[in-house]
Amino acid sequence: MSNNFLKLNRNKSEVLLIGSKYSLSKAPPFTISIDDCPVHISSQVKSPGVIFDSTLSFIPQINDISRTAFFHLCNIARLRPSLSQHSTQILVHALDTSHIDYCNAILCGLPNKLLHRLQIIQNSAARIITHTKSSDHAPPYLSELLHPYTPSRSLRSSSAILLSVPSFRLSTMGARAFSCSAPRLWNSLPLHIRQLDSITHFKSQIKTHLFKLAYTL
Repeated sequence: MSNNFLKLNRNKSEVLLIGSKYSLSKAPPFTISIDDCPVHISSQVKSPGVIFDSTLSFIPQINDISRTAFFHLCNIARLRPSLSQHSTQILVHALDTSHIDYCNAILCGLPNKLLHRLQIIQNSAARIITHTKSSDHAPPYLSELLHPYTPSRSLRSSSAILLSVPSFRLSTMGARAFSCSAPRLWNSLPLHIRQLDSITHFKSQIKTHLFKLAYTL
């Protein structure tokens, strides 16, 4: 480097040794020098904006995303009473969603327990945008997509408490939309479950029903 009139910046130069926990524990201590300048060996490095750790678990990266995202979400939540839904959506996308999406391809294949932490951030952001509580399992905009089935003439199915399934063009995407898949799932339930008027009883009966389907009882 000195031949090219360059000098190593020791404060910004680090070495990362990557391997499994077992291989790293067996690795002997060593040092690296460039132009007689020792380079610090770190357990994690940041380049550029992504934290790489020695085992490529990306736990420090997810910790950093979570810490930054919730910091911004708390500030947005304080301002939410003075913001419109559109303005809140712009702030969330600018400060949080862009941070989560940045280089997210490196998170492919990570355990679900780590990815679930990012899902929690997105759920919190959605609740702030829609002004709903964590106990509100069905936001109003979802219920607006569901409509009771009303046949054109009197049929036996009129009293079956069915939902209308809208038509769709693409079976790969349209059929998977909530407005299509939710009514199909509801209509597939037995009549005695659809007729329940108690959430507690409904949860109990649906659990028993799904258990029987899973184990073909």
